[in-house]
Amino acid sequence: MGITRFTNCSLALPDGSLRRSDLFIDTESGKIISGQAHFFSTRQPVDRTIDVQGNILAPGYIDAQINGAFGVDFSSIDEGDATYLKRLNEVSRRIVETGTTSYIPTIITQRKELYQKLLPLLEPRSTPEGAHVLGYHAEGPFLIPEKKGAHEESFLLDASEGIKSWEDVYGAAALDQDGVKIITAAPDVEGVLECIAPAVERGVTVSIGHSNAPVDLAAKAVSLGASWVTHLFNAMPQMHHRDPGVIGTLGAQDESQRPFYGLIVDGIHVHPNAVRLAYDCHPEGGVLVTDAMSLMDPRLPDGKHEWRDGRYIVKEGLRLYIDGTSTLAGSAISLDHCVRNLVSFTSIPLSKAIQCATWNVAQMLGGKVAKRKGALLEGRDADLVVLDGDGFVQSTWVMGKEVYRLN
Repeated sequence: MGITRFTNCSLALPDGSLRRSDLFIDTESGKIISGQAHFFSTRQPVDRTIDVQGNILAPGYIDAQINGAFGVDFSSIDEGDATYLKRLNEVSRRIVETGTTSYIPTIITQRKELYQKLLPLLEPRSTPEGAHVLGYHAEGPFLIPEKKGAHEESFLLDASEGIKSWEDVYGAAALDQDGVKIITAAPDVEGVLECIAPAVERGVTVSIGHSNAPVDLAAKAVSLGASWVTHLFNAMPQMHHRDPGVIGTLGAQDESQRPFYGLIVDGIHVHPNAVRLAYDCHPEGGVLVTDAMSLMDPRLPDGKHEWRDGRYIVKEGLRLYIDGTSTLAGSAISLDHCVRNLVSFTSIPLSKAIQCATWNVAQMLGGKVAKRKGALLEGRDADLVVLDGDGFVQSTWVMGKEVYRLN
C-alpha cells in the first residue's frame, strides 16, 4: 500500500470553506483515507509527503455539459467506434490540464438513428493518466424549435408516445445503462412531461432546456423529477415579472423545488450581473459548465472552422457562433476559467466558486457520483486539483496518481 500525504495546504470543503489540514490518499486504491486510522492500524509512516506550498487542494472538477474539445466533436461518429473511443481518450488525457477529472460528453440534437450508436459508447470509462467519462448527456432532440439555438431544427421531435418516444430515439438499453444519463428536454414539447417520472425512475437526470415553458409548467416538470436547468438564461424566454418562465423556478418558495442550474460563465452567454443574480438567488444549485465545443483548445487560432452538415463556426476568443449568423454555438472556455470568472463576476471567495464545479455537480448527478466524487472526504476517489490563490491549475491527480503538472 502506498500512502501519500499532502501537507501545507488549504482543503476546499463541501460547504465552500477552506481548512488548513493535511490530506492522505492511498495510491493503490485511488481513495482518500484517514491518516489517523492508517497510523494507528499500521504504525507505519507515510510513503510520500507532498508540500503543496500553501496552495489550495480541491476535488477535481466535473463538467456536466461539454460538446467536445481539442478538435474532437462528441456528436460525430463518422469514422467508426474505435476511432471515436480513441479520440475520447485523447480528450481525457488533455482535459486534466484544466483541473477537470470527470466529464460527461454531451450529444447535441442528431439524426434519430445516431443516438443508439453513440450512447452505448458513453458508459463510464477511465483512461490511464486521464479524466473519467461518467456517462452521457443527450441535449435534444425533444426541444422547442423557437429555442433551438444551434440545434438542427429538422432533427427535432415530439414525444407524443411518452416514454416509448424516448426509448425509440435513445434506445431502451441506453436509458438503463450504467453511469450518468442526462437528458435535456423542453417540458412544453408534446409528451415530455409524461416522460420525466419514468425516466427518473431509471436513473436518468432530466434537465429543462431549449424551452418556452411558462413558470407553472416548468415548476410542474420539477415536481415530476426534473432536477436541473440546462445553460440558464440561454435558449429560454428572459424573465418577466408576471411570468418568469424557466428562470423563475430558482425562486420557488419551497426551496426543495428549486432545481440545480447550469451556468456558462464565459462573459458571453450570460452577463456578469445575471450570473450574480442567479448565484445570489440559489447558490447551492449553481453548476458551472463549459458547453465547450471541439474548438476549445488554447492552441487553436481564431477564424472560421468547419463544423458539420456543411456549416462553419467562427471562433473569436472564447466566443463561438455559426458562420453567417449571430447564433452562439457553445463556447471555447475551460472549466478552470469558469471558476475564476465566477469569482470575478460575483465577488465570492474562490472556495465558493470551486463548490460550483465539484460538490454541487456531484450532488446534482446523484447516485454513485454523489458518493464518490466532488469532495475531499474519506472513502471518496482521490481525484484532486492543486490551485494557486487565483484559481490557476498547478497539478491534477486522478485516482491518486498525478496526471498533470504545470511546467
